[in-house]
Amino acid sequence: MMYPRDNIHRILFLDIETVVEIEHYEDLDDVARKMWDKKSRRHVSLEEFPVFEEELAALYHEKAGIYAEFARIICISVGFVKHEDDGDVIRIKTFRHIDEAILLNDFATLLNEYYYDRHNQFLCGHNIKEFDIPFICRRMLIHAIPMPNLLNISGYRPWQTHHLLDTMDMWKFGDYKHYTSLDLLCMTLKIPSPKSAMAGHEVHTAFWS
Repeated sequence: MMYPRDNIHRILFLDIETVVEIEHYEDLDDVARKMWDKKSRRHVSLEEFPVFEEELAALYHEKAGIYAEFARIICISVGFVKHEDDGDVIRIKTFRHIDEAILLNDFATLLNEYYYDRHNQFLCGHNIKEFDIPFICRRMLIHAIPMPNLLNISGYRPWQTHHLLDTMDMWKFGDYKHYTSLDLLCMTLKIPSPKSAMAGHEVHTAFWS
């Protein structure tokens, strides 16, 4: 679905970065380690069973950061287009804090004050329907933060979340087998990639080191 250009002033663009809550696999308590061992098996083929501890530790370093049960948000960057007398300007803000609850509360305050009408306002990002939005919602729930209206979508059907604009979903044009990274999409459309400074998989090392 394409949206009229006039709607751009009602869109909040967003992207999140996440890292594991516990830096090393070896530092997980017994329960968390057992849960990760079970969860991580989806990333290995049947031929690789049994999975050794070194492999589980490597998988934790590589994959755990995408799961809200094992990871946390370290920043949420948002942007919007504002109309001013001399034309449209882009405003960008990043919410970041070592305490995730404070970060999420600040982000929730922004949504509650300025982006609360799901019929006339939109959230936009790349793969936000499968990653960013569910991750934010799960972490808010963990911290007992009241869900802002635009994120209060638990149990909603796809046609009830038209306010979530996913650029990866748009690019699929109905092809649900296809995955396109933001880097690849930017290259295809000849747009400078926002991932040039640091790729997602590099965030873990940059944060913990």
